[in-house]
Amino acid sequence: MFKKLWILAAILLCCGTSYVQAQVMKAADLEKYAKQRYGEKWLDAALNLSHGLKLDKNESLTYQQVIEAPGKSKQNLYVALNYWVTATFKDKQAITLNDKDAGCIIISSTIANIAEHTGTLNKYSVSITPVIRLDIKEGRVRVTYTVQNYDVLADVSGGWLSPTDDTNKTYGDSKRKRDDKTNANLYDEQWEIAKHYPFVEKDPQKRTCAKALVMTHAYSNAIIDKVETAIKTGITGTEDDDW
Repeated sequence: MFKKLWILAAILLCCGTSYVQAQVMKAADLEKYAKQRYGEKWLDAALNLSHGLKLDKNESLTYQQVIEAPGKSKQNLYVALNYWVTATFKDKQAITLNDKDAGCIIISSTIANIAEHTGTLNKYSVSITPVIRLDIKEGRVRVTYTVQNYDVLADVSGGWLSPTDDTNKTYGDSKRKRDDKTNANLYDEQWEIAKHYPFVEKDPQKRTCAKALVMTHAYSNAIIDKVETAIKTGITGTEDDDW
């Protein structure tokens, strides 16, 4: 009997772990999500989205939505969201504030390689680190999602006509070499969203930034959708008081 219970527990644990890991949206999954919503033409999609977007006073791209949760107490909502946050963001440093009394959780977590571009001399790999703030009150939660910059890893040996000889050429393999501070071919940049396409028409990184904007926008939708799911049904669908 005990053996059967242990086997069942192991199965449930594996299923739970698989589900929790699925909460983290990787760049490849985000791209599929973005294409389903906005199409595969990044320039057109970015331009269409820009008509409904406004930068905040800090020239950041900010989204805010209040999710109603009638009948749910502040404590219930905090527990549900704390569970979702800790299950989703594995890096403990990503949770920069978790204050139960204030009803506030703040997360800052990077999603890497949302856009890449290989040019004549350089290759660029774009990542974002949104700040996600959850404010919790009786019966409702406010989600605020903010991104000010694209974090760019540039590879001067990754372009089609890069002068670097083949023995030192990295071919823009920025994902593998991101933490390699000794590689002189790689350097970090920050591109302010407000100074790039579609907010600036004449942008030498137009195509890269078009995709980056669409992916950034899509990720905001995905985060808000996941928060709403966590509030209303939990992350496994079994979090209720009837047990």
